Amino acid sequence: MSSPPIVLTTDFGTSDPYAGVMKGVILGLNPDATIVDLTHQIQPQNILQGAFVLGASHRYFPQGAIHVAVVDPGVGTGRRAILVDTPTARFLAPDNGLLSYVLREYLDD
Repeated sequence: MSSPPIVLTTDFGTSDPYAGVMKGVILGLNPDATIVDLTHQIQPQNILQGAFVLGASHRYFPQGAIHVAVVDPGVGTGRRAILVDTPTARFLAPDNGLLSYVLREYLDD
């Protein structure tokens, strides 16, 4: 059985090695991982834009996809990461509101 895709959403850009290093770490943990770059072009530190992109895009990926998102003005600080399991996917992101649009879909009104 193949592992679910790992979907990356960041504000890293593509002119430096950070997105590539992130992929290298993932492949070091699981050489058979399927990595999808949703985007690395979120405006730097724009949590609202990142939240919108995740909220609008996650439903187009296969059941069980793992979304790893990094858009964080406090990157490199002691900010916690959070893991959220939903009925359709998993999300790993900083605890800064980046998952707010995703979570809206699963919260009771």
